[in-house]
Amino acid sequence: MPRTSNAMDRRLKKIIQFLIEYQEKNGYPPTIREIGREINVNSTSQVTYYLNKLEEDSLIDRSGHLSRSIRVNPAGYELIGFNPDEDIVVEKHENLLDRVASAVENLWKIPVYGVIVASEPLPMPDDPTFAPDTTIDVARSLFGINEKPGNLFALEVSGDSMIDAMINDGDTVIFKRQETVNNGEMAAIWIDDDNTTTLKYFYREDDYYRLKPANPTMQDIIIPKRKNVRIMGKVVAVVRQVQSAA
Repeated sequence: MPRTSNAMDRRLKKIIQFLIEYQEKNGYPPTIREIGREINVNSTSQVTYYLNKLEEDSLIDRSGHLSRSIRVNPAGYELIGFNPDEDIVVEKHENLLDRVASAVENLWKIPVYGVIVASEPLPMPDDPTFAPDTTIDVARSLFGINEKPGNLFALEVSGDSMIDAMINDGDTVIFKRQETVNNGEMAAIWIDDDNTTTLKYFYREDDYYRLKPANPTMQDIIIPKRKNVRIMGKVVAVVRQVQSAA
């Protein structure tokens, strides 16, 4: 591993340890935000920097299109003190890779219901849905073992108000159907009185709702509680748009 500061070494080792323990406990990798909470880092950009560093050093592998797609390599195990030459460790690692590969191969077809804006709330289109049979194939390893595909739906993102949450224009967001979320959770929000919709962090205040973007150039949106605001679903995964080479 290239030379780094002692503090950086400790943080990278802590991430590797967390990745292994989380995968073994849950059967799928953690999200960037979950990694950030574990290492006490609030910035998703900073966590992404650490993951890029681990990937550059061949300690982990990632798929660029899935939010839960991190796999620890044998060198990563060795970094935190495991000896990959010992049969028991090799067998443990191979079993882990087999479970991840099996989960990735097991795809769910999630219905894509249309487009949601990541901007100021905009009017819903007259026909807000895609074709009735439009679906997206998503690895079930992205979700908890108790999740059911019938509870999930997808919307394509239009706009850039959530870029610091690693959600870009053209990405597809997977939602869990639910009518309430905790303060600070990201949700699909319908404002019935205005016939508008948006994707934002949702907060209930005393006299109003606050819709918070993840873009430092944009302001929070304040909506009086007299308006009929509905939560349609909570964000549980993001499928990245594939960028074509120039």
